[in-house]
Formats: sequence, C-alpha cells, structure tokens
Amino acid sequence: MQSFYKGTLILIIAAFFGECIEFFVNMILARELQEEGMGLYMSILPVFFLIYVIASFELHVSIAKFVAENKPTLHYNLLLHAFKLATVVVLIMCIILPLVLTFSSIMDGFHPYIKWLLIGLIPIVAFSSIARGYFMGVQQMSKIAISNFLKKIFQFGLLLVIFNLFQFNQEKSLLMAFFVLVGSEFLVFLYLFSILILHVRIMGRGTNLRTTGKHARQKLMEVSLPTMGLRIFHAVTNAIQPFLIHAALLSAGFGTVLATEHFGMLTGVAMTIGFFPAFIAHSLMIMLIPTVSEAHKKQDKEKLRILLQKSMWFTGMYGVPAVLIIYLFAEPLTALFFSSTAASLYLKMLCPYFLFHFFIIPMQAYLIGLGLVKDAFIHTVWAHIVSFSLMYILGSQSILNMEGVILGMNTGAVLITFMHYLTICKKIGISLTLTKSKQNVY
Repeated sequence: MQSFYKGTLILIIAAFFGECIEFFVNMILARELQEEGMGLYMSILPVFFLIYVIASFELHVSIAKFVAENKPTLHYNLLLHAFKLATVVVLIMCIILPLVLTFSSIMDGFHPYIKWLLIGLIPIVAFSSIARGYFMGVQQMSKIAISNFLKKIFQFGLLLVIFNLFQFNQEKSLLMAFFVLVGSEFLVFLYLFSILILHVRIMGRGTNLRTTGKHARQKLMEVSLPTMGLRIFHAVTNAIQPFLIHAALLSAGFGTVLATEHFGMLTGVAMTIGFFPAFIAHSLMIMLIPTVSEAHKKQDKEKLRILLQKSMWFTGMYGVPAVLIIYLFAEPLTALFFSSTAASLYLKMLCPYFLFHFFIIPMQAYLIGLGLVKDAFIHTVWAHIVSFSLMYILGSQSILNMEGVILGMNTGAVLITFMHYLTICKKIGISLTLTKSKQNVY
C-alpha cells in the first residue's frame, strides 16, 4: 500500500503543475489565435483526441492490467506481441485516415500540413502507449509523471518562443499550435520509448516464458476493445451534447445567439472551473488500474476492500472541500472570465455533477482492474440515455431552460456513480458501507 500512496502522490503533484502550465498554454493560444482562431483550434481538437484514442488502442490500459497480473517472466513476450499489434493498428490507420481527411470536409479551412501532423501522430501515440502501459503495470509512476510534465513544459516553452520570435497569419499560427502539440507528444514518445527499449533488452537477456500471439492478442484486446469503445462513446456524446443543449434552449424560447452564449457560459466557464480538481481523480485512476488488477488476480478481497475504502475516503476528502469552495466563491471565480450572474448560477448548480464525477473516475479504474469494462460501458450508455432525455425534456421547458439541462446532467452523474458502486461492491463481496459481506460473491 505504501507504493500505492507514493505513486499516487507523485502523479498528483506532477498533474497539478501540469494543469497550471496548461492554463498558461491556453493564455498564449488565446492571445495569438484570437477568438476566431481559438474557435477553429477547439473545433479540430476533438478530431485530434479521437485519433489519439484509436491510435493508442487503449494499449496502455490492457498492458498495465496484464503486467500487474502476471509474473515478470511473461512481460518480455507480451511486449513483443504488443509491438506487433500496435504496428498493425498504425498501418491500418495510416491507410484509412488520409482517405477520410482528404475526401471529407473536416479539414476545410485549415492549413494542409495539419492533416499530415494528425497522420504523424498515429505511430507516436501507438508506441508510446505501450511504454506508458508497461510503466503503469510495474508501478513506476515517476516515469509517467515526468513524461506528463515534460509534455506540458515543452508545449508552453516552444509556444512562447515561436510566437514571440515570429509573426504569423491566423492560418500559420494555427499550424504552429498543432505542430507544437504533436511535437510535445513526440517528446513523450522519445522519453518513454527509449527507457522501455532499455528495459526490454535487459528482460531479453533473462529467462522468459513464451505465450502465443493469439493468446497475447486475446488478453490485450479483451480489455482494449471495450475500453476504447467506452472512450469513443464519450467522444461521440461530447460531440452530440452541444447540439442537444442548443436544441433544448431553442425549444425553451431562446434565440440562436442567446442559446450559444449560455452554452458558452456552461462549458467554457462553469465546467472549466469545476473540473480543475479532476487532475487528482485522474492521477488516482492511473494508480488504481494496476493495483486493483494485481489484487484481483490474487483474489485478495481484503486488499480490494481497503483500496476501495481508501479511494472513496480520499476522493471525499478533496472533493467535498473543492466543490464547497467552488460554490462559495462562484461569483469571483466566474468573474475571472467575465462578469455574469448566469455563469455563477450554473457553476453552483453543477457542484453535484463535479463531485460525483470525482468519484466516477477512480471507480471506472476499479471496474477496469476487476475486468468489468463491459459493465462500465453499459452503465455509461444507460446514464447518458437518462441524462440526455432529461436534459432535453427539462431544458425545453421555458420555466427551467438551462437549469433543466443542468438537472439532467446532475441526474446522469448520480446514476452512473451508484451503478458503478453497486457493481464493484457486489463483485468483491462487500456491503454498501464497505464492510465485509457475509455472502461470498467473488
């Protein structure tokens, strides 16, 4: 447990400084790109993240789980098969993606080199995810923390130098922004992959057990595919949500411009502020996946119970004060962006949404560690069906409008939290109060 606490602390500290640097990165981009350029940057960013998810094939999750569950003598052979699987993914994507980007309107209005930057991202992400997964699995979290920090500091430093030394038009400024973004990923790749190669060479000199390529692919894909499906589902729903909210507000009697303004207050201000503490939850998630996987493999129910108990207590210890501060200081916090009573009201109303998401993130890691990725996916689908339905039904009421949308969002967060929690408690055989259950359901 000591290594669990140490690894989590390292990740939290690195993530905190990374979030602070990210704030300055966004300031530089906003100053250089201006409103229209920033809008174009944000419009292409979801494409970047979607490519990132597919190219990684969520191998960092499946490799971390496999490495944590199995003896070191199996790691070498698994990594060799993972390299082959990643190569296949890279080749397929490098054939399909250029065709998609060329014959669709996605890249219209952007510099043509951005398309090639997105294509170049594919092998960088695919192979760095192998290294990331291995170091997560052996719980060498300092390397993950350093890589995340290097990425942010490189992006900030290079943007600062480029935009202070050179003057670009909007199109080339946007190109430079994406060049630096992909360049920061390349730096992470060089750092993690070079260290991984050294580890692989050392492992290759020792005694290693062999596993068939079919078995290795099966073990990796039974975790990677549903996890990637979950990430893609999140990406799709995030893309649909703005149109759903906009349609609901129009039905409530809002004009097009007014609906856009209020949506901007919700996502650009309220959610930006509210999700700032989530870097702690994501750090906990990275640490939980291999730790829970190892305990689950050994059927150590007591350790699983203690891990869940500590994770929930830790989340409550930072989550409750965080949302309380957000609620009490909603007005001055939103005033940092612009003065608006609506934005501060939305931030206050979203406090349950933020708090429950702080719990959802580590519980999702717990479900992955227990081999319940499909359950996590089903919970997410049902929660979004309920949430989106309520967001439209309540949001389209003129008396509720945006408040109705937020009520729907809060309901979805509560629902998925309890579905995750009940499933975990049932799987590891404990009561809802995190005490030992008389019934052994493990």
